[in-house]
Amino acid sequence: MKCGSLALLLLAVGVCGTFGDKVRFDNYRLYEVSVKNEEQLKVLQYLEQFPDGYSFWESPVQTNMNLRMVVPPHKFGDFEEMMERFDMESSLKVNNVQELVDNERPERRKREGFGWDDYHTLDEMYAWFDELVAQYGNILEIESYGFSYEKREMKAIKLSKKAGNPGIFLESNIHAREWITSATATWILNQLLTSTDPAVQDLADNYDWYILPVINPDGFAYTKDVNRMWRKNRYPHTILCYGTDMNRNFPGHWMEGGASSVPCTDTYAGPEAGSEIESQNVMNYFLKYKDRIELYLSFHSYGQYMLFPFGHNGAEKSDNYFDWMQMGEAAAIALYEKYKTKYQIGTTADVLYIASGSSPDWAHGVEGAPIGVTYEFRDQGSYGFILPADQIIPNAEEVLDSLVAFFTEGKSLGYFQARP
Repeated sequence: MKCGSLALLLLAVGVCGTFGDKVRFDNYRLYEVSVKNEEQLKVLQYLEQFPDGYSFWESPVQTNMNLRMVVPPHKFGDFEEMMERFDMESSLKVNNVQELVDNERPERRKREGFGWDDYHTLDEMYAWFDELVAQYGNILEIESYGFSYEKREMKAIKLSKKAGNPGIFLESNIHAREWITSATATWILNQLLTSTDPAVQDLADNYDWYILPVINPDGFAYTKDVNRMWRKNRYPHTILCYGTDMNRNFPGHWMEGGASSVPCTDTYAGPEAGSEIESQNVMNYFLKYKDRIELYLSFHSYGQYMLFPFGHNGAEKSDNYFDWMQMGEAAAIALYEKYKTKYQIGTTADVLYIASGSSPDWAHGVEGAPIGVTYEFRDQGSYGFILPADQIIPNAEEVLDSLVAFFTEGKSLGYFQARP
């Protein structure tokens, strides 16, 4: 059986790729759509559940939000009619999504060693980990923390120079299509090992780092081999609908807003809290070091935000909220200096949208991690999830600058203290 005529139906639900064809987005258009009222929201939510070729870069979860949706060529007329019928405002952002995909990466060429001029596979990252441990075995350790549904090994790398350091737990690529996140995590690790900047050396010397570069390995592999825009993991919840949004699957206010109970949607939260084996593996690894960890750090794209708990309710604030905002403001100022990239800071619910069941909300709200932070990296929608590889290093540089400022400000407020 081939995808062929089934491709438009199966593209969004993730079955087409299992038959071997690589999804293309030739002449697919990207629009920004404003959601102003409940009727418009229900229309878009219906399309998310029964897409017929449409796909969403942000799920329609609430009114008074702007989202980006991809419209296939056979739906151009229907889309325009829908915009007019329901009085929706939209603007064309990208005329051909496939051009973004084609231009994302440089021409493949023989490379000596591991670098950041291109996006790597999981196997390439793991091979590089092995090389690092061979070179820095006195301070680095690779830890396996389980296997994914499709039996891919999940590995973390731990950096520790001395006992008693406060711990930083860093996870990335929970959403498969957000390649810039694992690229940035690995670049930061390299800087911690090689930089001569005293501020970066301080981060390496006086903090323990637990770095999990790809916590959704099956979905990540699927974006490499089949569908560049896949978001979820790859568990087959129904015969047609694959995957759970792992960042809606964590316990603590699970399914309390901004998540879906419909398996075909991109924000499907799973049949129950913590249902996914990958989520369970991450939670168990975090709990292993829970008493040492001061910060749970989650890397995402896109939008240029620095987000704090909570996501389920804009009215609920942590006792630490004002400290976090002070630290976040220092980080945003530092991040802006090099490339003039502007970030917004605040809780997920306040400055982005309602979203329950995220990993930082779980780490802070349920397990008591003093700080939980989500970064949403570059950009603000020109490339979105398909950020060109030549932006890997600039993005990583400004994020590392922001972390230096964040930790400096946090120390002045009493966080990140050495432990006995």
